Amino acid sequence: MSDVAFHLNGTLVRVADQPPTRTLLDWLREDRGLCGTKEGCNEGDCGACTVMVTDAAGSRALNACILFLPQLDGKAVRTVEGITGPGGEMHPVQAAMVAQHGSQCGFCTPGFVVSMAVAHLNGARDHDDQLAGNLCRCTGYAPIIRAAEAAESEPAPYWMTSDSAFILAQVSRGMPAVSPSVRETAGMGGSAPGAFSPRDSDELAEWYLANPDATLIAGATDVGLWVTKQLRDLAPVAFLNGVEDLQGIEVQGGQLHVGACVTIAALRAAVAERLPSFGELLRRYASEQVRNAATIGGNIANGSPIGDGPPALIALGATLHLRRGDEMRSLPLEDFFLDYRKQDRRPGEFVAGVSFPEQAPGLRCYKISKRFDQDISAVCGCFNVTVDGGRVTSARIAFGGMAGVPKRAARAEAALVGQPWTIATAEAAAQAMAGDFTPLSDMRASAAYRLTTAQNLMLRYFHDLAGVPVSVLEVRA
Repeated sequence: MSDVAFHLNGTLVRVADQPPTRTLLDWLREDRGLCGTKEGCNEGDCGACTVMVTDAAGSRALNACILFLPQLDGKAVRTVEGITGPGGEMHPVQAAMVAQHGSQCGFCTPGFVVSMAVAHLNGARDHDDQLAGNLCRCTGYAPIIRAAEAAESEPAPYWMTSDSAFILAQVSRGMPAVSPSVRETAGMGGSAPGAFSPRDSDELAEWYLANPDATLIAGATDVGLWVTKQLRDLAPVAFLNGVEDLQGIEVQGGQLHVGACVTIAALRAAVAERLPSFGELLRRYASEQVRNAATIGGNIANGSPIGDGPPALIALGATLHLRRGDEMRSLPLEDFFLDYRKQDRRPGEFVAGVSFPEQAPGLRCYKISKRFDQDISAVCGCFNVTVDGGRVTSARIAFGGMAGVPKRAARAEAALVGQPWTIATAEAAAQAMAGDFTPLSDMRASAAYRLTTAQNLMLRYFHDLAGVPVSVLEVRA
C-alpha cells in the first residue's frame, strides 16, 4: 500500500507498509496504542469501535473494525481520545455521561461518546436513531439518552471543528497526478498484492477490465467481514471511496439518478420527502455507522436475497446501469438477479448507478425483523399499486427474504390489475402469493411464517392506503 495520509486527533499522520485491508481498529490499538477504541463484535454491529471521520462532506460516525486504512486517505479521524480537548477538557457529552450516570463497566462507553459527539456536532437530536448502532449490556439506554439530551444546548468545543480546516486545506502529500498503472501500489513486503484507488469511473473501468477478478471495496460494510471473520485475502482490491463521479444524485425528467457509491445515509436524505416510506425503510437499514459507509451500489451488487434496497427499488421500477470498459448497458433491476448470489454481471463489469421515479404515492415498504433497529429482515415487502377510478391500473410488488433473490410477486400483481380496489381483491392477491414464492426456513424465520407474513402484508398495505394506522411503533389498547 502506498502512503496514506490523514489527520488523527488533530495531528497529521502518514501510514506506509501496511496491507491494504488492515483495519483502522487494529492499527489504532496495535500500532498507536489508542485502546479507547474497543473491539467488540468486529463486524460493525456493536459500535464499541466507533470513530469520527471528517471529509469535505462533513463529519460522521463509522465503525473502525470494518474500515480499511486506504479509505481514510485525505480525511480526518477522531477517536475517543480526540473527543477530549488537547488540554484534557471534557466534551459536553462526556460531562453529561458522568452527570447522568451513563456508564457502568465502561466497555461500550467510548463508542457511545464518539457517536454522541458526532451527533452533537451535527446538531442531530434523533438520539434513538443516532445511537441504535451502539449496544450497552449493563447501564441501560435511559441514562445515556438523558446524557445526549442534556448536552444538546452546549456549543461544540473548538477542537471538534478544527478538522474542517484540515479538509479545506487539502494537505499536500507531494503526489502528482499519474496514470492508474503507476498509482497502483506494489505489494507489501514483496508478497501481498497491492491496491488501486481510482479517481473517477473511467480509471475504475480501465483497471477493472484488466483485473476482472479483483474485489471492489466501497463502504466495506459487507466486504470488511470477509477479512475480520473469514480471514480472506481479497487482493487485488480497488477502493472506490475516491470515485466522485459515482457519488452524485441527480433529478432528470422525474427520475432520480443515483450513483453506485452514494451512501445509504445520503440516499435516505434524498428520498425522505419524495418517497417517505422508502426513507423510513432506509432508517432501519443497519445503524447510523453502517448507513454512513454502505453504498447503494454495494447493496445491489452484493446480490443478497435479504438486502433491503432492491425490493423497494424493484417496486419502483428501477433501472440498473452497468459499465464494462467504455460500454454502458441498462436493464430492469429485477432482471439483474438470476439466482442465489448470481447476477447478470460480466467479468470486468460493475454497477455504475440506478435510476427510479422520484415520486410514487402508492409506495409502501414494510420490514419484518426480530428487532426494530439494526437487524436483518426476515421478510421485506414493498408495494406500489396505482388505483384509478376505483380499479387497479398497475401493480409492482417485490419481496426480499422470500426466495434466493429479491423477487416480484407476479401472480399477486396479476390478481390485482384490472380489479376493483377492495379488501376482497387484496385478499385474493394475498392468496395468489402462495404461487409466487417457496421460501426457505432458516434462523430468522420458518417458511410458513414467511409466506403467512407476506400475505398479511398485502392486507396491511390495503389498510395503509385507506389511512388506517399500521405502524408497528403505534400501540393501541
